[in-house]
Parts: sequence; structure tokens; C-alpha cells
Amino acid sequence: QAHLAESGGGLVQPGGSLRLSCATSGSISGVYAMGWYRQGPGKQRELVARITNGGTTNYADSVKGRFTISRDNAKSTVYLQMNSLKPEDTAVYYCKVDRIGQDYWGQGTQVTVSS
Repeated sequence: QAHLAESGGGLVQPGGSLRLSCATSGSISGVYAMGWYRQGPGKQRELVARITNGGTTNYADSVKGRFTISRDNAKSTVYLQMNSLKPEDTAVYYCKVDRIGQDYWGQGTQVTVSS
């Protein structure tokens, strides 16, 4: 059974950086994209960034120019480099695998931006 494990969250001051990682294990077939979503306090879950097998990326307007998504296909891992973090980036960040059939979600990692 496939498993997604996020890491790299934590507490950071405004203007700081964090790098999230999502490692997949187990056999996952039919994958065509991987992405990061987040859910802030009292908010709905939203797309942060997504990358297809072909390397096409898309970002939420609120993170463009500050966040970068990347993949290491050999390691079956997706990353999210987050720079110039703001308090409004505080949320639980979830990794997602888009695939033919059921999508997979990670358990989430907390990111808190506060002074």
C-alpha cells in the first residue's frame, strides 16, 4: 500500500524559509502529477503548487515568486521550497499524488510563521 510522508515543517519567523519534502513509498501506478495543498485555521484546503510528470508547474497567486515546487522522480519525492514566508502562510501543508483512480494524500505537516 502506498504511503506519503511529509517532513520539513516547523516554526519560522516572517521572511524566513522552509523546505518541505514528501517521500512516497510503496507502489503507486498511474501518477500524472504531484502537489502541495494547505489548510489554514478556519479556512478551506487550497492548492499551493502542483507539478506534472512533464514538469509543468502551477502556483497559487499568493505564493508565486516565493515558493518553488520540484520533483526527484528517482527518489519518488516532491519538494516545496518556501521563501519570504508570511504569517498568512501558516497552515497544515499536505502532499497529494494525482493518479488514475484514487488520489493519495499525506498526513500533513504544520508550518507556523510567527515572530
